[in-house]
Amino acid sequence: MKLDSAIDEIQEINLSYLLLAQRLLKEDYATALFRLKIKESLAKVLVSLTAKQLAQLARTNQLLFRLHFEDPDQLIKLTSNKRAQGLGHIHTALLMSSNAS
Repeated sequence: MKLDSAIDEIQEINLSYLLLAQRLLKEDYATALFRLKIKESLAKVLVSLTAKQLAQLARTNQLLFRLHFEDPDQLIKLTSNKRAQGLGHIHTALLMSSNAS
C-alpha cells in the first residue's frame, strides 16, 4: 500500500511541476528558462502541450524534474546560511545561478 501512495504522490508532484513550468513559460519565457534550467527546445514543447498531454506525461512512477544541486557542499551552504534574513534569498539565488547548467 505504501508504494501505491508514493507513486500517487510522485504523479501529483509531476503534474504540479508541469503545470507550473508551463505557466511560468507563458508568463515570462526568458526568466522561466533560467529558473527552470531547461533548454529552449524543451521549453517550446512544454508550452505546446495540452492539459491532457500534461496529465498523461505526469502519470509515471519517476519524478520528471531533478534536484539542481549536484554538489552537497552547495546544499549545505544554502541550508546553513547565517546571513541576515533579508539577504538570504539573494544569497540563495546567487549560489544557484552560479552552477547553471
